[in-house]
Amino acid sequence: MASEYGVFVVVDREYGERLCELARQGAVWIIDTPVNRAAAVKVRAERPNASHLDGVTTFDSVASSPENSFLDQMGMIDLHHGPYSADPPYTVLEIIGASLTERVKAELGHYGFDRFCSTTTGFRAVRPVPLPEIVQ
Repeated sequence: MASEYGVFVVVDREYGERLCELARQGAVWIIDTPVNRAAAVKVRAERPNASHLDGVTTFDSVASSPENSFLDQMGMIDLHHGPYSADPPYTVLEIIGASLTERVKAELGHYGFDRFCSTTTGFRAVRPVPLPEIVQ
């Protein structure tokens, strides 16, 4: 994700130690399972000054699928990394552990994402920099 501000979202319940390398690349939201939680604790200990903009956030999910686990978190991800919380706001999402479906594309379209591609581990979504709404 080079110079773009992006967020990784991991819904792979067994991602574990791979989190250590991923967290060096940007902000990560990862589903809370015992193996993922242990890795998140390790990363947080190694990077105690990381904030929500560049650290690791764990989230619970009782959703029936990785796709639903991801979509259930989109509002919170956008709140924490969007135009009201980050400058510049995130423009890239890289999802690990879920497939790119028409439903996902439609849901992400509500957040301005308009470019998508599948990856070997999930998919990537990109949007232009969103503009904050003007309140009159």
